[in-house]
Amino acid sequence: MGEAGLFSLGIEEEFQIVDPKTRELRSHIQELLDEGKMVLKEQVKAEMHQSVVEVGSEICYNVKEARNEVTKLRKSIAEVAKHHGLTIASSGTHPISKWEDQAITDHPRYHEVVHDMQQVARANLIFGLHVHVGIPDKEQAIQIMNAVRYFLPHIFALSTNSPFWKGNNTGYMSYRSKIFDRFPRTGIPDHFHSYKEFQTYVELLVKTHCVDDAKKIWWDIRPHPYFDTIEFRICDVPMTVDETITIAALFQAIVAKLHKLLQQNLGFRLYRRLYLNENKWRAARYGLEGKLIDFGKQREVPTTDLINELLEFIDDVVDELNCREEAEYARKIIEIGSGARRQLNVFEKEKDLKAVVDYIIQQTNKGLND
Repeated sequence: MGEAGLFSLGIEEEFQIVDPKTRELRSHIQELLDEGKMVLKEQVKAEMHQSVVEVGSEICYNVKEARNEVTKLRKSIAEVAKHHGLTIASSGTHPISKWEDQAITDHPRYHEVVHDMQQVARANLIFGLHVHVGIPDKEQAIQIMNAVRYFLPHIFALSTNSPFWKGNNTGYMSYRSKIFDRFPRTGIPDHFHSYKEFQTYVELLVKTHCVDDAKKIWWDIRPHPYFDTIEFRICDVPMTVDETITIAALFQAIVAKLHKLLQQNLGFRLYRRLYLNENKWRAARYGLEGKLIDFGKQREVPTTDLINELLEFIDDVVDELNCREEAEYARKIIEIGSGARRQLNVFEKEKDLKAVVDYIIQQTNKGLND
């Protein structure tokens, strides 16, 4: 792949810590960390709420390595949870638990966030997937980030996995995204003319005490402040390993394709945030079952049509990346429905949100012991 680290992958998944008897969230992160760090070292960490555990992969140089890492991490943290009479569940929101019942992790960073944002922070009980794709050249990273914003709603629709909130059917396929919208510096960012322009923006925020560093810029996509990566943050955490790996493969392939166009002095049309936000809202509301706007054609088209077009767009790079099978699994997700649709199907059949939690747990652990 040429440059060291180019198109490398890092994957972070945030899981729910669940009591398998009550199906409610449990604020037991410290117990999991004490044992988990012996097994996973720095690959496991706490988040703001004590009922959340995050695991993060080592740097992976292809999707096959990433699959092994994600599977290993899920299996390891699931085993640690089991030792404590708990289990993990992978969904963007918990169907029945209330944020009011969850303890905040005792850490200065989280205390500061809660002090700053009050109830908006305490209510931010959500679970996401973050995918890093390596781009060592900062200027290229900004140019690719500008272009890749167009595709964010497409991939987000595939990941939608949070229809329930505090015991209610929200009517959204990703209610997680609506909860996170209440934070500042979220959503799809504007485009930047250069990396310097981005740096100037960050420096102004630091200077005026909006943030202490760029880690508090929580956009759906950002140049990572410490790593040579573009970080994709828009997605709900998916239920299955297969879905997580598909999303990672798609992000990697889009970055590789846009990098190839840059190398050939070819560009990709940039769209303003105002337009892209329309598609993000549609993806949050309807997932794979609605329509997105094709801005080139200036008309609505089924979301699944645009995902199929995306697969055609990246077709010439997936074999180079050895991720064709993983990228093509997007068609399977379209066939079986996103996590949100599958949760809703269980609820429509069972009329019981505890049955939905059981299904999420089963899907989260699917294939881990094969």
